[in-house]
Amino acid sequence: MKSIFDTEAYEELMARANKLTPDSPRGWGKMSAAQMAWHCQYPLQLAVTNKKTKVNGKFFLARWFFKKSLYNDKPWRKNLPTAPQLVAREEKDFTTEIEKLKALITECHEVKTRETWNPHPFFGTFTKDQWGQLEYKHLDHHFKQFGV
Repeated sequence: MKSIFDTEAYEELMARANKLTPDSPRGWGKMSAAQMAWHCQYPLQLAVTNKKTKVNGKFFLARWFFKKSLYNDKPWRKNLPTAPQLVAREEKDFTTEIEKLKALITECHEVKTRETWNPHPFFGTFTKDQWGQLEYKHLDHHFKQFGV
């Protein structure tokens, strides 16, 4: 499984991000490329900031069924549901959002030497390797959505 912490995978993600344009056609879903760039920032911010958060316990079964799919090689299916707070409800400025996204991809790659990782607020505890795989897989899923 690829990881954002691996230099080769990081460089691949950056090259793919650089191929996105405001008019990149989506293969599925409702987001524009700018909205997708905005949407992808939050998971990266979780890893970069490493804030202590309380794990939301009311979604135990969803977490139990879905967690392992976050860091394995099996691609996610199209049109998975999105957490309400991560749905872009209005159009975003592509240039602003893609630059923020690329900066966060770089920041996330650079925290690869950190040893202590706080739990994800929804999915709970991950190892450092699982965090890196999760971040790669989420970006890969959405970059494929826009053909890059």
